Amino acid sequence: MQYIQPRPSSIVAALYTARDLGVDLAVLHGPSGCSFKHARLLEEDGMRVLTTSLADNEFIFGGQSALEKVLRYAEETFSPTRIAVVGTCVAMIIGEDLEAAVIDAGITTPTIAVDIHAGFRENIEGVMATLEAAAAAGWISADELERQRVLLAKANEVERLRGAAYKPYVAPSRGDLKHTVARRLVELADAGKKGVAVMNAKKETAYMFADILVALAEICPDADITYIANLEARGLPKTRNDAATILAGMAERGCEPELLGALDEYGANGDAIGERLRALQPDFALLVGVPHAVPPEYTGGIEVFSVTNGPRQVEPLRSIGHAHVVVEIDLHPKTLGVREIVESEFGAVLRSMR
Repeated sequence: MQYIQPRPSSIVAALYTARDLGVDLAVLHGPSGCSFKHARLLEEDGMRVLTTSLADNEFIFGGQSALEKVLRYAEETFSPTRIAVVGTCVAMIIGEDLEAAVIDAGITTPTIAVDIHAGFRENIEGVMATLEAAAAAGWISADELERQRVLLAKANEVERLRGAAYKPYVAPSRGDLKHTVARRLVELADAGKKGVAVMNAKKETAYMFADILVALAEICPDADITYIANLEARGLPKTRNDAATILAGMAERGCEPELLGALDEYGANGDAIGERLRALQPDFALLVGVPHAVPPEYTGGIEVFSVTNGPRQVEPLRSIGHAHVVVEIDLHPKTLGVREIVESEFGAVLRSMR
């Protein structure tokens, strides 16, 4: 599809994937402003991001020497355990050989070179380029590479069918008022209605989405609600560690959910969640994280409460019949670098109901 709204960048996707692989230093081979915001955010998450700061002179004569110099500086100054060199549009256009620069730099730190640029309509190209380089370096197995390929295809499919990419342009929205939605949710729980609260979150966003399930369990401890979360121990190193940390944090706060899927399986988890809904036959369902992963044929007759972090996700969720849709604004920056559950706006509103 030809989108006419901003879409995620393949370069940024490559950087985040490198972080998930345990890379603690990335070098962006391009202008200093390329992916600036996300580079700064990733530094808050523990991965140092450097740039070769290519300018007009390197655009003409090439920037391999600049890359070699930065790589040697990075190794000598920061002693990283793993490095990823990530390409940019400039590096692609002038034909830079990232692999040759890594070799010629003479560094000994395990390093992968990711040839990528932002000229893809789907940002999963950046993820796959990074994973393929990691597999070639022996950082992940061939089986994990194939697993990730399948999961990314499913996540992309969900976005095209029921997500923010379901048509060329989706207007952003802040959704429903949180206190109104929270009041209705508590009303149903207090009335003895049967409910299901499901977290199907994408990676580290679960640090905040988990708080919503915890808050509901805190204020409605005796309600007939089944809690479910995608916190099974699968995926890349950071993903597995985050799942274990969040699960332990939920248990400490008195919420011990059923486990269904892993944090990187959010796009492929919809049918499994749907079948669980059919088995439980609830009166209402709270879906947080990536609620649009659940096909609408599973939610008919259920009063659905959705919590998403995407303002462009409100319209698609309403179009598939979700009665209440709220947005956790700026959730992603708030969950970078954290190692414990973070209070959500909707969780805080729920707690205020008591």
